Amino acid sequence: MKKLLTIGILIDIVILLLPAVAHAQPPDFPNGSAPVDGGLSLLLAGGIGYGIRKIREKNENNKQQNKT
Repeated sequence: MKKLLTIGILIDIVILLLPAVAHAQPPDFPNGSAPVDGGLSLLLAGGIGYGIRKIREKNENNKQQNKT
């Protein structure tokens, strides 16, 4: 229990201090807009990978059910 409390407190401290350390965008970014492409591309790639994994799992389960 004590270990869980310590881990929880450390996570809280990190969450509270992270915005002070990590800035979302540099102050001289044109028009004050944040770049969207980098994160959006990673999110899209992750979604495609997850979808492929689920399709493969479904096909594998279907093959196993057909054999029995």
